[in-house]
Amino acid sequence: MTDKPLSPSEKILQSRRDFMKRVGYGGAVAASSTLAAPALIAQTAPIKWRLQSYSGAPLGAHVIKPQIDAFNAAANGEMEIELYYADQLVPTSELFRAMQNGTIDAVQSDDATMASPVDISVFGGYFPFATRFSLDVPALFAYYGLNEIWNEAYGEVDNVTWLSSGAWDPLHIFTVDKPIRSLADMNGLRVFGVPTAGKFLSKYGLIPVTVPWDDVEVAMQTGELDGVAWCGFTEAYEVGWADVCNYALTNSVTGAWFGSYFANTESWNKVPPHLQQLYRSTIDQSHYYRNQWYWGGEAKLRVEGEKMELTSIPPEEWSTVVADAEGFWDEIASASPRSAKVVQAFKDYANVMTKAGYPYR
Repeated sequence: MTDKPLSPSEKILQSRRDFMKRVGYGGAVAASSTLAAPALIAQTAPIKWRLQSYSGAPLGAHVIKPQIDAFNAAANGEMEIELYYADQLVPTSELFRAMQNGTIDAVQSDDATMASPVDISVFGGYFPFATRFSLDVPALFAYYGLNEIWNEAYGEVDNVTWLSSGAWDPLHIFTVDKPIRSLADMNGLRVFGVPTAGKFLSKYGLIPVTVPWDDVEVAMQTGELDGVAWCGFTEAYEVGWADVCNYALTNSVTGAWFGSYFANTESWNKVPPHLQQLYRSTIDQSHYYRNQWYWGGEAKLRVEGEKMELTSIPPEEWSTVVADAEGFWDEIASASPRSAKVVQAFKDYANVMTKAGYPYR
């Protein structure tokens, strides 16, 4: 009996899972275990953390689990992090408060989706046209002041420590049975979407709908949702939404999602410095891995994935959306002086990237 041949998308997903074993994480756990072996395991009870991700389990297997596995192995019994996925302990919209009051110790999420009570939360997740490529996110944080701005903002919030931000996938719109070939086709579509991009896209009649992450696929099958405006091709294929959606809009609203790691400050301060550094290092490793995984995988799935028909809005019509984003930026900038700093950083960065030209723009 022969195995059933893999479909093109299955081959791509399998190759990317093999890639995860070869690069970064398969070796990370093994190496960490080897390095940790000579050390004496502390005789006291290990520090226990509970971390919840914005992500459901299928995608979380890639964007968070490898990092937590690597940390737990390298911590050598001194600390253990229990990982939970979207809505498993608390609803995603309550993640921030649950972390602040100590119900959970740490979070991986964007600022907007988990309702962070800071003036810059609108920039977490997908801020329209703020980025073109995944490397734009770490560049903005390292060279254009976003690290300092995020530290300042969360420094004003009791019992929450912001640790790091990195890039995820671009934002595309996937629909079940209503293709989008013009802006008019968006009118009335009910989509599961992230808050900021959803607010912006509602200008064109798109209706953002909030349901638990695990209910999205069923909601599309029953007609409660017409599609998703939540992710890129990677997530659509990895979690099964591409099996339900028939159409994929190639016009990208944003080139990369802003995601962050946070910790309850009291929990963080109980972690000894060497384990804090280990946690930060595995976060950095996670950022590095995701840049490769998304960058290569998004392109292959868009070109070689067979499950969805690609549609596009003509450039002359899409240019009006880009122009509308400028007004949206100015509207958000007027909300607070700190928001204005972030928007100015986006403008300065875009100006430099445009002048730099290929391969930056």
